[in-house]
Amino acid sequence: MGMLAGNTMRSQRSDQPLWDIYQQSLRNAKYVDLTHTISHDMSVWAGFGAPVCFPAYDPNTKRRYSYETDGFEANGYTLATDQLGTQLDPPAHWNPNYPAIDELPATFAVRPLVVISIVEQVKKDPGYALQIDDILAWEQRNGRIPDGSVVFVRSDWSKDWGLPGLSERTVFPGVSLQAIQFLHLERHILMHGHEPLDTDATPDLQSERWLLTNGFTQAEGVTNLDQCPEVGALVSIGFPKFQGGLGGYARYIAICPPNWPHGVAVGEIPEAPLNKVDKPLIWDPERKIRMRMP
Repeated sequence: MGMLAGNTMRSQRSDQPLWDIYQQSLRNAKYVDLTHTISHDMSVWAGFGAPVCFPAYDPNTKRRYSYETDGFEANGYTLATDQLGTQLDPPAHWNPNYPAIDELPATFAVRPLVVISIVEQVKKDPGYALQIDDILAWEQRNGRIPDGSVVFVRSDWSKDWGLPGLSERTVFPGVSLQAIQFLHLERHILMHGHEPLDTDATPDLQSERWLLTNGFTQAEGVTNLDQCPEVGALVSIGFPKFQGGLGGYARYIAICPPNWPHGVAVGEIPEAPLNKVDKPLIWDPERKIRMRMP
């Protein structure tokens, strides 16, 4: 019986290599959130309206749910677009013959993360666009970009997030068409991402047009890339599965090496249960959002 049990345990262990990877690597990794919070005062492209939040109510009685009466509360939202904040653009956004957000494969979930900085170039030219030479310079330092990886372009544009008129700027950091084509056709990446809300500032959005009309996806509105290593991290990709969705409110998390100075590791903060907060979350009728009052 003892030998049988031991053999069974060894067999089960050999069938669980992903659990081993979690215990040996992911459990001790540092996690960095690359996602803007969706709020009523967030930066939104001028062609779309801002999101609206309101307390959810019973559709039959029209009475707002409350902790006192119902034991819970909930929010309702009016979302003028599926192109808000940090997002994932499926190719159906520009071409109806390619997949919508709910048709993207589950294999998008975790990928190697490459971060290419153009911060110094943008300091000299706010409209600078990533070039092939920038990609080759990254490869000179770090080796060839892995097939199927995600390439995020750091420009630090996101540090101005929330400033009035930010999304209406006509000059912003971009990604050149040549660089986009090189990444997809020569390096065979899964997708790229950038901090602004458009891929490029050309009159006809040539980089974005080429991407999405040819079956590729992209990330927009990412943030905190200054807290990521340029090589060696992973990125987890999550998004809601709207039927026929032409965009997606995405959550991107960088999974960085354990010795990385930024981010938080499993066990560093309470998770289950989460910490109780002294100040309750309440509805602010003036700001029209739920918040913790000072």
